[in-house]
Amino acid sequence: MIEVEGLTRRFHDRELGMVTAVDGVSFRAGPGEIVALLGPNGAGKTTTMRMLATLIAPDGGSARVNGHDVRNAAPDVRRSIGYLSANTGLYGRLTAREVLEYVARLQGCLDAADRADALVRRFEIERFANVTCDRLSTGMKQKVNIARALVHDPPVLIFDEPTSGLDVLVAQQLFAVLEDARRAGKCVLYSTHIMGEAERLCSRVVVIHRGRVLAETGLGELRARAGDGRLETAFIDLVSGSGS
Repeated sequence: MIEVEGLTRRFHDRELGMVTAVDGVSFRAGPGEIVALLGPNGAGKTTTMRMLATLIAPDGGSARVNGHDVRNAAPDVRRSIGYLSANTGLYGRLTAREVLEYVARLQGCLDAADRADALVRRFEIERFANVTCDRLSTGMKQKVNIARALVHDPPVLIFDEPTSGLDVLVAQQLFAVLEDARRAGKCVLYSTHIMGEAERLCSRVVVIHRGRVLAETGLGELRARAGDGRLETAFIDLVSGSGS
């Protein structure tokens, strides 16, 4: 599971000085659960996810991923997660298949080739599996990145805007994979701007704005706050009411 308590991160901006990007964020995501992290651009979602993935260190607060502290047990956290962001890069001179095998070996998988082959089939990567990544389209690269995040079968998935660059058919494949992960008892933290994705996949939502959590609640409970029963309306009401 993911346990976040008072997580804080500050950056220095040349014009604005010290900026608090994440300001005392707290929430939990449990096994067998897909939790949506919702918020407008600049809300602090990506910074929060990067701290959970141990890519940047928090300035305050604490977070545990699969029981491991992000400050003191970063290697254990990294072995426990599959992380995907819009900025995740691939090794351009490796083929799609080679990337998957390489990441599996880095994670200590003795059956790296078999794992790579299984994901090549699952995501229908066969036709470009032996093409170097620098020659792939945006959508093809995103397919490989999704497979890369799954290749070591981690118990926790942290996906930041994963449908970026994907066509509708590939997005449907991704949704099926995430629903399978939930049924298998994995913990999934899912950031998106698309309310329909949150409604389809998630049972709970964490709404974050200006670095602070505005709500942590069930999807139905959040939707019920809106007069028209729509998640999008409830989200807009929350953000607007916070002084946006």
